[in-house]
Amino acid sequence: MTLREKRAAKIAAQEALVEGAKNAGREMTAEENKRFDSLQAEIDSLSREIEEEERSQGPGQRGQGTGAGVNASEQEAVMRAVEEERQRAQDITAICQEFQMDPSEHIRQGHTMDQVREAILEKLKRGGAPITVRVTADEGDKFRDGAADALLVRSGIPTGAAPGAVQMRGMSLRDLGIECLSREGWGVNELLRMDKSDMYAELCRQFYNPSAAFPAIMDNTIRKSIVYLYNQVPTTFQEFTTKGSLSDFKETKDHEYVIGGVGDFLKVPENGEIKADAPRTELLPSRKLDTYGKQFSMTRQAFINDDIGFLTQVPGLYATRAKKTIDKQVYMILFDNKKIFDDKPLFGKEHKNVIDKGSKPTQESIQEIILLMQGQTDQFGEAIYITPRTIVLPMGYEFAMAVILRSAQVTGSSNNDANPLYNYPLKVVQSPVLNVMAKKDACPWFMIADPTSSRGIQVDYLNGQEMPTIRRMETPGMLGFTWDIYLDWGISVRDFRGIAKNPGVAIG
Repeated sequence: MTLREKRAAKIAAQEALVEGAKNAGREMTAEENKRFDSLQAEIDSLSREIEEEERSQGPGQRGQGTGAGVNASEQEAVMRAVEEERQRAQDITAICQEFQMDPSEHIRQGHTMDQVREAILEKLKRGGAPITVRVTADEGDKFRDGAADALLVRSGIPTGAAPGAVQMRGMSLRDLGIECLSREGWGVNELLRMDKSDMYAELCRQFYNPSAAFPAIMDNTIRKSIVYLYNQVPTTFQEFTTKGSLSDFKETKDHEYVIGGVGDFLKVPENGEIKADAPRTELLPSRKLDTYGKQFSMTRQAFINDDIGFLTQVPGLYATRAKKTIDKQVYMILFDNKKIFDDKPLFGKEHKNVIDKGSKPTQESIQEIILLMQGQTDQFGEAIYITPRTIVLPMGYEFAMAVILRSAQVTGSSNNDANPLYNYPLKVVQSPVLNVMAKKDACPWFMIADPTSSRGIQVDYLNGQEMPTIRRMETPGMLGFTWDIYLDWGISVRDFRGIAKNPGVAIG
């Protein structure tokens, strides 16, 4: 067998492998791919031998004596066809797997990718499945996410580390500026010669350019740091308040009513009539939102000093201050005891929700405040079922509460009396805010009902948005990037029956 005949046989073997996979409606197996590549290596070796043989013969002898076969151009055409078929099978298999379809029929019948897409679309139409559009991040988005995460990693804030973050974590703000501007067409040599002050001025000119990378990276970094640090704030108001949502800033005074006083169901005698009843209503307390905010700037000096912490720490500090402000306002409502929606103090004799004599939390004082709360009636004098759930304390009673709620016997009892509060389902919440408000005076503590039985204090947010919002803006006379950070919330007492107070004693 001549060299050309051997090469033709190898090419025919390759075609047989591809055709076999095609007829089976599948891609070639790993073993078949390995065999295909081995044949290709042999074909390449035979082609080199044929070229050497032709060079050693005269012009009139080339192509003679080696037998009829496949010339170089024909071989290239065959190889190209084989490779195209392999790629077609792979592409069809991939797209069919994505839409849970069998690719074998399409591969066997020689369908093009356009024909396969039409078949998928027809299937989706018949099945009534929604057709979704997949939007993938481009290289610019990936770079911005990676750069923002790199800044967070560098400052010690845990992050998911987007692709490229690890490689960029050692970059200074100037390095980042060079990378951003070079991606937008600047020459690298020109940027390297630019000092930090000039670079900062150039970056500031991109302030309102929506496609500029550097301002977007700073915004992204700030948002991520705010989310992380806001969630780390150890506030306690969320443990005993309810959360609400309002769609605007208008007062809701005329919007919500509670229906009650409908009276008991009356017996209907045989052939008797059901008597009409007129339910009475009572206005609920109003709810209203306000906006709270601050403004901060990244100065030229911060950029020149490579102050990464300004982007990753300062905005988060403002965000945590927002959450602590809500926390403080909730405790001020409890501590200050101002008039509420019915023009009476929150805690008082008329509301039947305050203990006469203050004391520290003990088995007896806790039982007393629970019974006081459970004796409440609704707006129309009807009995209600209130479930005390949370005891809110100043700092200093943690270990005493552990003894009260976890001891099976009454502490100090000579008769080993059973402790009725043993494993009582009470959640203990402690806050140093109460200690600071009381100073050296008596510090009150409170019992809060489960909100499903009686609502107490509610914190409302605009459209349920609990996280502060940032907005980059330009301030006249300010040299630097400036951001507003703000949050909309409102706090109201929904019902005094869900809160009871013990005036407490001074904590030494």
